[in-house]
Amino acid sequence: MSSAKPSGLIELHLAVLLFGGTALFSKLIPLSALDITFLRCIVAATVLGLLVKLSRRRLTLASKQDYLVAIGLGVIVSLHWVTYFAAMQLSSVAIGMIAFFTYPVMTVIAEPLLTGSRIKLLDMISGVLVLIGVILLIPEANLGNDTTQGIAIGIVSAILFTARNLLHKRYFSQYSGPHAMFYQTLVAVVFLMPWHQTELNSISLEVWGLIILLGVVFTAAPHALFTSALRQLSAKTVGLVSCLQPFYGAMLALIILGEELNINTLIGGTIIVATAIFETHQSHQSQRQKKNA
Repeated sequence: MSSAKPSGLIELHLAVLLFGGTALFSKLIPLSALDITFLRCIVAATVLGLLVKLSRRRLTLASKQDYLVAIGLGVIVSLHWVTYFAAMQLSSVAIGMIAFFTYPVMTVIAEPLLTGSRIKLLDMISGVLVLIGVILLIPEANLGNDTTQGIAIGIVSAILFTARNLLHKRYFSQYSGPHAMFYQTLVAVVFLMPWHQTELNSISLEVWGLIILLGVVFTAAPHALFTSALRQLSAKTVGLVSCLQPFYGAMLALIILGEELNINTLIGGTIIVATAIFETHQSHQSQRQKKNA
């Protein structure tokens, strides 16, 4: 078992690095956020379906209710990805990802509302800190500014992702990552099909190459790696390492796209990511205490 942990950590960091790298395609692919999401989901659904079949698991779901849940989750995921890419197209990869990474704090504030438990004072303080971090990102209090719009849309993306995660945890966690994401990406294809604007035959081979790269290497592969890492590592380790996603995304954007970070973005991003790490740690501590009680 001792050899499994290092390999699990490598798989986890690689998965988080690839998840962070998805943001770059908002700039690399010359299509709208909706078209990028639609085409990404076509490729990802195909590959994820093959992964499930190759693992010799049934592709069908256990009940009719699960199909209804899958439809709901797929619609939320499709809207989350469209807003995720749109946030970065309007602002920058770093700012869009940092705005999106307000979701861990949203989760710890929203979850007690669903379970009926009290919100802790520390969680409220975290919420205020994240708000301060977001304010530091905003160049001017004017929605006519593209960067401000990008931050607002990034926060909408975080709200959708929070909703998806809470619903998935409650109603769909019995399925593996690739199996669950196969249905969610498949539903996203059907849901977005009436609104996609670019004719498939007008897309160049170079752009198709980027779309396939996004769908296979940066969507299907990290979900498979993430699922494998979850089997070998504690949920706390997975949660904390996942908080590195904005860092990996920003570094890749700096190296590949030449996007530089200004001082406000660095300070605001550090506050948001540090708060996300703190909340992830606190969440797992409280879960451990409940188990030991």
